[in-house]
Amino acid sequence: MSNQADDIKPVHAHYDVSADHYHVQYERARLSDITQPYPANYFRLQQLLNTFASKNIKRVIEVGVGEGTPLATLGRAGVDVCGFDISEKMVEKSRLNMERNGFNPDQVFWGDIQDPTTYIHALRDGLFDGLMAMGVMPHVENDEMVLKNMSTLVKPGGSIFVEFRNKLFSLFTFNRYTAEFILDDLLRDVAPEVKDAVAQDLAKRVKMDMPPRRETVAGGDGPGYDAILAKFHNPFEVVELFKKLNFKDISLLWYHYHPAMPYLEQEMPELFRREGIRLEHESSNWRGMFLCSAFVVEAVKAE
Repeated sequence: MSNQADDIKPVHAHYDVSADHYHVQYERARLSDITQPYPANYFRLQQLLNTFASKNIKRVIEVGVGEGTPLATLGRAGVDVCGFDISEKMVEKSRLNMERNGFNPDQVFWGDIQDPTTYIHALRDGLFDGLMAMGVMPHVENDEMVLKNMSTLVKPGGSIFVEFRNKLFSLFTFNRYTAEFILDDLLRDVAPEVKDAVAQDLAKRVKMDMPPRRETVAGGDGPGYDAILAKFHNPFEVVELFKKLNFKDISLLWYHYHPAMPYLEQEMPELFRREGIRLEHESSNWRGMFLCSAFVVEAVKAE
């Protein structure tokens, strides 16, 4: 899914402005509060904690620590943690979070996964059992290079957990994302005349004005999510990329389920929220491919 912004702003500028309120995405108390955005990351963190515990992962590095909730939560569970982020403000928040939870704030530092010189010192005590990267891959230019960089931080047999925005969800949204996916991906090699006809037909069938573009951060003056590089990924292509890079035991963890097209939420907010929460625990392992806006790849680095 191509980002349509004419002027792509620096990714860190968005997260610097978002840092003060980013923690609300993990707050369980907001699950039933329909006046607040859905805290989808609460369910993502649940899945990560369960998997880390089942695999007995003891030493973890996080790429893109955000304000530090996942890192501090793992630390409280007895995991040896460290991490870095490209946003100075997020690093500051995460360090405070670590300190509040009784951990060494120096375990968090500024770094860019696209530049190994900024984080290589984290390996002074050896490779890690596990790596997690939430909210990173939508914002990098070269997926393969970044995943290779992540792999160098993990020991053979170690696990990697990487989040992606789900491109296939666009087939269910019936909005501008649907049109973009059909035209830019499904029909990318089709004759222009055919694509033009499809585009005209889609414009009459889907809500091309939805979702509203987020050019600025709500309540702030920084660039919004649609003003920065924020890619979607096709899960089929992602799995093939992980295989190419010598990962095995690849599985997809789905989260942020939608019980109906997103634009219908405003017509039935309480029911939409309740059904969305219920679906977060569904076990088909295929419905999420279309009903979830995001997924985490869990994979093992081959020995």
